[in-house]
Amino acid sequence: MNPAIVWFRDDLRLADNPALHAAVASKRPLVCIYILSETTAHAENTSRAAKAPHRAKSGVPRSPGGASRWWLHGSLKALDAALAKHGGRLTILRGTPTDILPKLAAALEAEAVYWNRRYDAPGRALDSALETTLKQSDIAVTTCNAHLLHEPETIKNKSGKPFRVFTAYWRAVLKQQSLAAPLAAPRKMSFHRPPPRLESKLNPIPLERLMLEPKKPDWAGGLRATWTPDESAAHTHLKRFLRTALTEYSTDRDRPDRVGTSRLSPYLAFGNISARQIWHTAHAALHKHPAPGKQRQLAKFLAELGWREFNYQILYHHPDLAERNFQARFDPLRWRTDRRGLEAWQRGRTGYPLVDAGMRELWTTGWMHNRVRMVAASFLIKHLLIDWRAGEKWFWDTLVDADPANNAANWQWVAGSGADAAPYFRIFNPILQGEKFDPNGDYVRRWVPELAGLPSKVIHKPWTAQAEQLAAANIRLGKTYPHPIVDHDKARHRALRNVKSLA
Repeated sequence: MNPAIVWFRDDLRLADNPALHAAVASKRPLVCIYILSETTAHAENTSRAAKAPHRAKSGVPRSPGGASRWWLHGSLKALDAALAKHGGRLTILRGTPTDILPKLAAALEAEAVYWNRRYDAPGRALDSALETTLKQSDIAVTTCNAHLLHEPETIKNKSGKPFRVFTAYWRAVLKQQSLAAPLAAPRKMSFHRPPPRLESKLNPIPLERLMLEPKKPDWAGGLRATWTPDESAAHTHLKRFLRTALTEYSTDRDRPDRVGTSRLSPYLAFGNISARQIWHTAHAALHKHPAPGKQRQLAKFLAELGWREFNYQILYHHPDLAERNFQARFDPLRWRTDRRGLEAWQRGRTGYPLVDAGMRELWTTGWMHNRVRMVAASFLIKHLLIDWRAGEKWFWDTLVDADPANNAANWQWVAGSGADAAPYFRIFNPILQGEKFDPNGDYVRRWVPELAGLPSKVIHKPWTAQAEQLAAANIRLGKTYPHPIVDHDKARHRALRNVKSLA
């Protein structure tokens, strides 16, 4: 039989990969490919702080940031190794998919192309154009849903419109028919071997030549020490969480000083694991080891998957979510230009220990605890009055779990301009948040070690420490650790005055 092409994108796994499963079921020999698009190839990668991440032109998918590129490298390497165990390989190509795929299919005399769907507007437009072109050449196209529990357009309110409130959306989702079980990884796969003359025309790119990992400077040491970006590691994280952290999830999920979350977000973003796998594995774990209150904890955990689904529905119907306020009434809001403030926030030098700890955790590991993300985002938007889009771009470049739906939607949630968002007058107090969720200061001590010697009572507000406490901790405010760059009470009143300008 003539071969089938399987195009991997943000589904870098073998198990529960509907496109791969359908291709294997066709009995055709497979050609497995990944295409690094030109916008991705040209993205800045030497330093995450060199400039704002590349924003693609309208109609072109957004290029991943530096941290995401590092994760992509590891995931592609792992996927290639997984295919090699079955006698295959991952062919990596670089260029424009609308040019590459039709030419590749023609050269291979492929009968079919399989891929899993995307939900951002540029990705959908590209896929639609490709499908039309391929079908005009009598090449069958099969597309599948591998990224979400439910397709965004299938969940609607009674008026047939998309939901704007999460709780109503999630109730509607939970009323849907039971979710199909995830697909097992194929046991047997046959692969097409292009002849040597064709192999040279395909122009495959060795992974190392893509330069996805940073070299000079190499800022990814903390990422390598923290993460293993592959399919098996994703399931290890899930099993650990279900075994050790689920029973206290509703409280520990807000504690950055504890390992109380699943840390699955980057694996979901790149498709090392599927939402459906998480859903069913979590339910199976509960059934196998029932415990009082565990059902409630599971519901809380799965609602986080629901929030992800809700954000994708928002992105699907509002494709400019990273650029424009979801609620247009926020468009006249006045923002400050404050380069020093923005840089202090980016570097974890605001003088507010919880914010600084989070920003340093982000810089080192490519990840930040969710509670601290909210506090750090609120600080930039409300305390400094810096446009939420500046923060969204920074997170896009530095997060290993940067995601087109969640990143933009969550920033707008904090800003108050998003769907079902926190009200604008909700301003997180970084001192009280630290005292409540990091009561002993363990999280701050880990990421802001210059404050480690302070007593817990003052570690979240070091400017209130007595002189002898500062001396004993070898702290010189303004030298070894900055004074607060803005007064909380004054910043809060300024933010409230600013929002009144909308009236």
